[in-house]
Amino acid sequence: MKVIHSLSELEKSLGSTLAISRWFEIDQQRIDAFAELTGDHQWIHCDVERAARESPFGTTVAHGYLVLSLVAAMADDCFRMDGFHSKLNYGLNRVRFIQPVLCGSRIRAHFVPQAVHSKEGGRYQLVTDIDIELEGQETPACAAQSLTLLIP
Repeated sequence: MKVIHSLSELEKSLGSTLAISRWFEIDQQRIDAFAELTGDHQWIHCDVERAARESPFGTTVAHGYLVLSLVAAMADDCFRMDGFHSKLNYGLNRVRFIQPVLCGSRIRAHFVPQAVHSKEGGRYQLVTDIDIELEGQETPACAAQSLTLLIP
């Protein structure tokens, strides 16, 4: 587990991989639970038999937003920032779902901090590139740029 103790330590890591999470399995139980929480029961995610017959992938696929929603858990898995009172999700600059995550796949996230901007009140905004790797594939499943508000 990578631990960041200060703003200067964070700034030294800009442009390089800060951390890589463990693998997270995307099974049908996780896909169904996400569908239940969000109300998105599209057949390509939830109907195993129909997906086997009609989907070009031969199986169900994870919701793109399910994959994205795991970023917080993946971050907590591999790094923490002890040098700040709080860190708050401030949003995303961009998200791309590059390739589908098939049921039974495993994913993990690579976190690369790109910039730290000063904000009012002594706060900082951290810009982080996140690539969600799909096990056995060269192309990531998802690429996103997150914004985090850091409160010293």
